[in-house]
Amino acid sequence: MIKTIIVDDEQHCIDWLKDLLSPHPEVEILATFQSVDEAAKLLKHFKPDVLFLDVQIHDKTGFDLLKELKTVDFEVIFTTAHERFAVQAFKFSAVDYLLKPIDEDDLQLALSKVMEKLKTKDFSEKMDVLLSNIQTNGHQKRITIPTQDGFVFQDISDIIRCQSEGNYTNIYTKGNKQPLLVSKTLKTFEELLADSGFYRVHNSHLINLEYISKYTKGKGGYVTMQDHTVIEVSTRRKDDFLKLLS
Repeated sequence: MIKTIIVDDEQHCIDWLKDLLSPHPEVEILATFQSVDEAAKLLKHFKPDVLFLDVQIHDKTGFDLLKELKTVDFEVIFTTAHERFAVQAFKFSAVDYLLKPIDEDDLQLALSKVMEKLKTKDFSEKMDVLLSNIQTNGHQKRITIPTQDGFVFQDISDIIRCQSEGNYTNIYTKGNKQPLLVSKTLKTFEELLADSGFYRVHNSHLINLEYISKYTKGKGGYVTMQDHTVIEVSTRRKDDFLKLLS
């Protein structure tokens, strides 16, 4: 049984989510709250497994609620209508979110994912990463990377490069000889890190521009990274890449 609580300032949104959850016998709704203050005061008495948390709640946010709690020992699924910046932070922090109006299929996927995540019990660390990233006003500092054993909480500035391995990605970081193998495609990290100083110079390589040691001319050319790796630059990406360097 998944014990849940819903926090949303709009009653019709609470009712909609309750209707969507009603066909799921594995889900029990313990309570609903329509303010941050009320939820902060009473949440500890319920001990939920999952919190459905709206981003904007009157003049406060769901993040304000998380900051008020001494511990976060439950999974959080955020609900939001338009918070593009917040959605980006969710992706960096490996936190689930649902866009309003909530779709039944999206909810089913979120529930399936959260049932797996409940096994790892790393709630507090993920929330720490999320709240840290939220406070940077869109300039994400850390990324939560899923692994076979759980999650790695990685400073973005320490990522040197990412290399494709089919449907997997090897992530090379500062101070570590062995890469981190992640079951996500390079395309996923290209989209996630696009605004963090990374560029995909080749189908197989995404690099952090801060770690380039030199560029060598050629048909597409080559970049030498600070970890001494030499990477070919795709001819079709050469012009755009050189513009970034100039």
